[in-house]
Amino acid sequence: MPETSTPAARAIDTSLCPLCGQSNQCANETERATGISQEPCWCTTADFTPELLARVPAQARRLACICARCAAAAHADTTNPSSH
Repeated sequence: MPETSTPAARAIDTSLCPLCGQSNQCANETERATGISQEPCWCTTADFTPELLARVPAQARRLACICARCAAAAHADTTNPSSH
């Protein structure tokens, strides 16, 4: 039986960070995938800058969470700009 989703939608792995490809360890996604209740995810209180969100590929926006490592690196870049 053919799938009804588009190839682009099938290509998005919502458990992976759309920026680095590593596990995003999103508790919300874990709960969706397993049906097991999770504690609130760190991402619900994280501050994602517009610049960081703009780096997410269009096909992954609002589908796959950015991982804590990429979010922290973006935050460090904005709070510690290079003096060079």
